[in-house]
Amino acid sequence: MNIYNLITLLGGLAMFLYGMRIMGDGLKEGSSGTLKNALEKLTNTPVKAFLLGLVLTALIQSSTATIVITSGLVGAGIISLRQSLGIIVGANVGTTVTGQIIRLLDLDSSGTSFLQFFKPSTLAPLALIIGIIIIMGWKSKGSGKLGQIIIGFGILFSGLLNMTDAVSTLTESGIIEQLFSNLGKNPILGYLIGAGVAFVLQSSSATIGILQAFSTSGQLTFGAIYAVLVGIYLGDCVTTAIVCNIGAKPDAKRVGIVNIVFNLSKSALILIAVAIVHNMGLLDGLWNRTIYSGGIANTNTIFNLACALLLFPLLGLFEKLSYKLVRDEEETENIGKYDALLDALNPVFISTPALAFGRCYEALLQMYRMAKNNISRSFDVLANYDEDIIAQIAEDEDYIDTMADRISNYLVQISAHITAPTHLEILNHYHSAVTEFERLSDHAMNIAEIATALHNNETNFSKTALSEVAVLRELIESIMEFGNKAFKKRDVVAARHIEPLEEVVDDMVNALKSNHLERLRTGECSVLVGTEFLNLLSEVERISDVCSNVGVATIARATPEIKHQVHDYVSTLHAGRDEEFNKEYQEAHNRYFSLLEIAE
Repeated sequence: MNIYNLITLLGGLAMFLYGMRIMGDGLKEGSSGTLKNALEKLTNTPVKAFLLGLVLTALIQSSTATIVITSGLVGAGIISLRQSLGIIVGANVGTTVTGQIIRLLDLDSSGTSFLQFFKPSTLAPLALIIGIIIIMGWKSKGSGKLGQIIIGFGILFSGLLNMTDAVSTLTESGIIEQLFSNLGKNPILGYLIGAGVAFVLQSSSATIGILQAFSTSGQLTFGAIYAVLVGIYLGDCVTTAIVCNIGAKPDAKRVGIVNIVFNLSKSALILIAVAIVHNMGLLDGLWNRTIYSGGIANTNTIFNLACALLLFPLLGLFEKLSYKLVRDEEETENIGKYDALLDALNPVFISTPALAFGRCYEALLQMYRMAKNNISRSFDVLANYDEDIIAQIAEDEDYIDTMADRISNYLVQISAHITAPTHLEILNHYHSAVTEFERLSDHAMNIAEIATALHNNETNFSKTALSEVAVLRELIESIMEFGNKAFKKRDVVAARHIEPLEEVVDDMVNALKSNHLERLRTGECSVLVGTEFLNLLSEVERISDVCSNVGVATIARATPEIKHQVHDYVSTLHAGRDEEFNKEYQEAHNRYFSLLEIAE
């Protein structure tokens, strides 16, 4: 062996790990919406949760990803710790699927041309060819993710082939024989080696894949590798537990603890059982038998399935133990009513953008509702001043500011993990929404300050002015309700109702300014009241502008042809070149100006 053989081995390992990473990332991006819905809905029984964890881990090729996402959902209060227990066990079994795929190395295709297609030496280049054809020639939604998954599969097997070529050279040098010959006599050493490599690589599937590559040397035996396999379980779950603990709530941390306790129990069970059976002489025929890729895959699957069945009844005990190891946080009196939404912006979701965006959506929707409620309250205190309502407005304004900061920071973190164009669109939309919704709340606070200023000066708007404000309030609340529907459901129909009403707001603001100037001229209103009334009209106009932005953004996301021509689209509407817009504008104008005449 020389340095060039070592470079080949490490290069093959790098390709194998990179292939696994991009294949897993593509699968997670393509299935993350389904993954989220499944984790939320299909965990009502332990057996369903187990099957769910198994299937999802087999799909995304990472037990760590499944358990970390589960931890985040538990921390966000979407599923309970008890619901997560079955997923944890299922994820540990699901991770064995990768090894079963890699066992294709053992396939004997001699004499059968059909089987030759399933050899890694054929599958690797074939997957690369198909993947690049899909990425470069198939311009449809989701083709990029599909091509990424297939190319990842091809790179994975190319790396595996490079590793096996390097291993064949190592076999001739006798290094592998020396490395593994003593492990059967020292299972503790094998256990520590497996745990250490899995911890460094942060993947049990990758570590077992490397072991399968070494098996092509023909010098690995069951007695030499069983303890290595068991050690891999511990090394992988420690990494998972560390990730689950980052910025997490107690229940989220307990998910990682249960995973460690389960894997420690699994390790102890296997080591004790193998030792007893071996001492009874029942493994004599297997102990020194050469084991290849398929045997390693089968051993790994049998170990995990058997332990899952035996330890499943003990999950309740593991849960109780996790409560003893991780104490609840002390309750404080100043816990906010919307803090759960902020806690849901969990770092564990960031590597899976669709899940992270789901948490942002919930928080943004609450921001809009709070701002909408604050605007309604601010109109209330214009007519009937109430210090308690003013305090509620100020309190929710503080929450909205906090939520805006947290969501903005979270979106910045998500941006580093975005590759799909659709995710980039969502990111830009949500960045804009944070700013718009915060502005809505600011306008509500400004109106409340107008009411406070009038109260402190022991004056108020005239009866006529208050009647006009009531009509204006009805109009602005109608616009905000359409804005809520547009953002909540990406409702394009609701979004299209906003722009005609926004034009009516502009018309009404101009009319009310004229009316108010006339009241000032006749002495019906004082200068101080007049200034505050004009300030109020400016705030209302800005609120309608924000709602207009929300509506137009919703339409642009759903209508690709105007996505990059938003200004032209709005200009076309306001220039009267859209019959549907003209009709709705005229109907709204007639309705609200009729109400205004009655009010006056």
